[in-house]
Order: sequence, then structure tokens, then C-alpha cells
Amino acid sequence: MLKIYVKASDLLASLRSDKRGVVSFEYVIVAAAIITAVGLAFSGTGIGGALTTAVSTVVTKLTTAMGGTGS
Repeated sequence: MLKIYVKASDLLASLRSDKRGVVSFEYVIVAAAIITAVGLAFSGTGIGGALTTAVSTVVTKLTTAMGGTGS
């Protein structure tokens, strides 16, 4: 039982110090900002509509994958 506790404690400690998830989330935020800027630049054209649809689809799928409701 003690071995399981030690392994669980070590695993939790490593998760707290792991920063890889934070960095990948920052990349998602930067990508969303770039997509938004490009979408605004091309708004009113077919490209703007396509980008809006693509971003909405990605946001919906991410929300669903993360178990959220979107609101």
C-alpha cells in the first residue's frame, strides 16, 4: 500500500511541475488570435465566411472534446 501511495505522490508532483500543457495552450491562443486577425482582414468576402465557419467548427469540437457545454 505504501508503494502505491509513493507512486501516486510522485505522479501528482510531476503533474504539478509539468509545463508542456500550458505551452501548447498558449500556442492555441496565439493561433486563434492570428486566425481572428486574418478573418477580420478578409471579412465581407468568401474567405471571411470560410474562416468564420472553420473557427466556429474548431471551437465547437474543442469544447466538446474537453467536456464543456460551450456556455
